[in-house]
Formats: sequence, structure tokens, C-alpha cells
Amino acid sequence: MSKPQNVTRHVDKVGVLICGLLLYAALVPPFVSFRANRIVQGEGRFLLDSMPPPVGYGLIGIIILAAAVALFVANTKVRLATAFAALVALAVAVGLSASSLIPPENTYARVSAASGSWLLLAGLVVLATDAIARLDPKPLTRLILLALSLLLLSAFLLSGLWKDLSIMKEYQSRSDIFWTEAQRHLQLALGSVFAAMLAGIPLGVLCFKVERIRAAMLNSLNIIQTIPSIALFGLLIAPLGWIGTHVPGASQIGIRGIGAAPAFVALFLYSLLPIVSNTVVGLTGVSPAVRDAARGIGMTGRQSLFKVEFPLALPIILTGIRIVMVQNIGLATIAALIGGGGFGVFVFQGIGQTAMDLVLLGTIPTVILGFAAAILLDALIDSKLLSRGKAT
Repeated sequence: MSKPQNVTRHVDKVGVLICGLLLYAALVPPFVSFRANRIVQGEGRFLLDSMPPPVGYGLIGIIILAAAVALFVANTKVRLATAFAALVALAVAVGLSASSLIPPENTYARVSAASGSWLLLAGLVVLATDAIARLDPKPLTRLILLALSLLLLSAFLLSGLWKDLSIMKEYQSRSDIFWTEAQRHLQLALGSVFAAMLAGIPLGVLCFKVERIRAAMLNSLNIIQTIPSIALFGLLIAPLGWIGTHVPGASQIGIRGIGAAPAFVALFLYSLLPIVSNTVVGLTGVSPAVRDAARGIGMTGRQSLFKVEFPLALPIILTGIRIVMVQNIGLATIAALIGGGGFGVFVFQGIGQTAMDLVLLGTIPTVILGFAAAILLDALIDSKLLSRGKAT
């Protein structure tokens, strides 16, 4: 009987936190920020002042309902459905507030989400993720939920409901550049991970097989991991610049002191330690009895490694790849400082111009990419664990 009581107490604590956050966010801080033009200081507008009264009162009612569900309802499916519906209502309300506050034919005014909107988003996301964690869905269900969320986000973007928001105006003036930088960001993040997998997994197998080089290899990679990203980018400028200048054909394939080359190499180096160490840990964790059984049925060492040991170690190896993937999606933002491109271009332009919506134009896609990558790889890892459990 003690386990259900512990769960109930945890639900109550989470519910109280979410309930308080939602009610505070709906009633106390400004819901949106209105600016007469792009560079002036914004004026906070509260929820009921930023949209037509029926919409405002309707949203408050939905938020109060979500807060009550978080506090009093233990059914996880009801909590998830309520959070999802409230998120949709919040997205609609933010778009309508921008359309309501900007005068007709005014191309200079800007409306941005203020602290109230962001706190409401945070509270509802916590409510939804808490419900999903309690449901403990299967990998395929998680992928379906991710796909539905991305489809809903795409529908809002394509509908034009958010076209008057400041961040969308920043996008509209940079739409061509945005997709070019998105492609560069993906090339840096995913390409460096793929290269690290090609190099790191064999290195991990080598470290596992040859124990005397294991400590030296892992310690060397650990030293690289402790170098700050900006410093590592800077350290790579000189040698890559020399290679681009003196090695025939190097500059033609993009190797130079600044640009994507040092960013790619830095991300590759950062990716090696998690992949190599997880490969070693995964192979070390295979039971000696399994190896003996493989030898007992006539397998060679190579056959045992690739047909028995590596598949058993794969979930741990994938965990290292997941860490690297999320890490590199974030670190690729800094590549813009040395001309590497990516979403960091908008982040640092926005910081230089004190334009927070331009910062968000680079930050939000980065967060979405990292979140989606984490869910995809978590689902893949869990599916491998399930299949391994069935096999054993």
C-alpha cells in the first residue's frame, strides 16, 4: 500500500506547482509586449487587454480548468488531453492578440509573447510531459505523439494565425537565409555525429580489445571535452588555415581557418568521448557467459563480436550517440561566431541589434531540433532494449 501513497503525494506536489504557475501566469504578468516599432522598448499588455474579451475570458476559463485538472485529477490521459487542448488555445490566443493590437496597414508595430505567455507555455508543457512520463508510452506511441505535435505546429505556421507576431515578421524578412542556415546547422550537427560514429565506434572496440591503450585514449578524449567550445574553435583556426593555404586542393573542398571546417572538426572532437566510452562500457557489460556460449557453438572472435556482443551493447552505444546528437545541435549555434553559419547567425545578430525576436528565431528551431532528436533516439534505444529483453 505504500507505493500508491507515494505516487499520490508526488502527483499532488506536481499538481500544486503546475496549478500555481498557471494561475499566476494568467493573472499577474503581461501576456504580450507591444512596440510601436522594432527597436523601441515594449509595453506589457495583460491577457484581457490584448485580445477581444470573449477570447480572453475563454482562455482564462481554459487555464483555470487546466489548473484544476492538474491539482485534482489523477487520470493521466485526462491530464494529457487537457494540457494539449490548453496549448492549442494558448497558441490561438497569442496569434489573435497580435492581430488585435497591431493597427491595420501598420508595418512597423511589433507584438511579442511576454512573460505571461512563456510561463503558461512552461506550465502546460510540464503538465503534458508529466502525464506522458506517467503513461510510459511505447516507443511507437512516443513517435506518434512527436509527429502529431510537429504537424500541429506546422499547421499553425502555415495557417497565417501567427503572421502578425514579431518573430514571424523577422522570419518573413529572412525566409531565404533562414532555410540556408537551417541546412548548414543540420549539416554541422548531423554530419559531425555521423563522422564521430564512423571513427568512435571502431576506436571503442579497439579500446575494449586492447586494454593497455584504453586509459590513454579515454583520458586524451576527456581533455578535449574539457576545452571550452569557443576556445577549441579558436585553436583550430591556425592549423586549418595553414592546411587550406599550403595543401593543394584543401581550400577547394572548404578547409580554411574560419567557416564550417573548424566548427565541424570541433564538433567531431567533442563527439568522440561519449561514443568511444559508451562503446567500451556496452561491450564490457556483456556477460562472460554469453561470450563463452558463443565460443561454445563455434563462433570466432569476430563473429561473436558482431553477431552477439555488439547487438547486446547497442542500446548503451545509442545512448552515447543520443547525448552527442543533442549536444551538437546546441553547440552548432556557436559556429556562427567563426563564420560556420547555422541558427547561431540569427542569435548573434539579434544580440548585436538588441532584437530578442531575432534571437528567438535562431533559438526556438534549435530547441525543437534537440527535443525531436532526443525523443527519436530515446524511442530507438527503448525499442532495442525491448527486443533484447524478448530475445533473452
